[in-house]
Amino acid sequence: MYIHPDMETIEKFFTEIGPVWSALIATTFTWFVTAMGASLVFFFKTLSRGVLDPMLGFTGGVMVAASFWSLLNPAIEMSEKMYPTMSWMPAAVGFFLGAMFIFVLDKFTPHLHINFGVEEKEGIKTKLHKTTLLILAITLHNIPEGPAVGVLFGAAALGMEDASISGAIVLAIGIGIQNFPEGVAVAMPLRRHGVSRKKSFWYGQLSAIVEPVAGVIGAVAVIYMQPILPFALAFAAGAMIFVVVEEVIPETQRDKYTDRSVLGFIGGFLVMMILDVALG
Repeated sequence: MYIHPDMETIEKFFTEIGPVWSALIATTFTWFVTAMGASLVFFFKTLSRGVLDPMLGFTGGVMVAASFWSLLNPAIEMSEKMYPTMSWMPAAVGFFLGAMFIFVLDKFTPHLHINFGVEEKEGIKTKLHKTTLLILAITLHNIPEGPAVGVLFGAAALGMEDASISGAIVLAIGIGIQNFPEGVAVAMPLRRHGVSRKKSFWYGQLSAIVEPVAGVIGAVAVIYMQPILPFALAFAAGAMIFVVVEEVIPETQRDKYTDRSVLGFIGGFLVMMILDVALG
């Protein structure tokens, strides 16, 4: 595969600084893009559902495509070499555990989906303000994304044949792209409910602050526990798929813009697929 000279330079940089710093920089980038999305509250007070719902659909499409091409497929290929007699097992177990991890968080973390009424809040009963519940919902969206990037950088650092620095960079770019609408999706509803511009921005960017922390943890974990690599990649994929199906898609199907949201999903899927196949 031909690699553009600029990509070669970027790959060399990330290779030289090591997986932990790479994961930190990459996930800081994904957080920064979330902050950019949240910054729209300084320019607009509201955003039409006809715009926001397709943006959320785009987010879901990117996450699903990334889950397969960047995470699950490499996990399956690694499993065939590391566990030849049970090559299906690591990817299947990791995928299931990732989904169950978010399932448990979803059941016990009080949160409120975007576009849902306050009476539809989920998790344990609480008297937390709607603002806090919205922030917690998007934070749940972001939890799988940090480990996904970190684990992939860690796998590439170990010289795994089915993982590459370029693939990890592409995953970070894809997650960054879909984090922009997530920043918008937190900040705009808060602003619409009377929260100040500064606070709306602050809470919007804060929802993604878990990503750098989780990214570093993911990179460190796989460096020191190489046998868990396929499990870890599939774990991140399972967590992301659960988030898309349980959180993101329902949020786009509450109004008259469902078809636009589906087209947004298709667009996000295509963008991530093209990025991964062309550059990863």
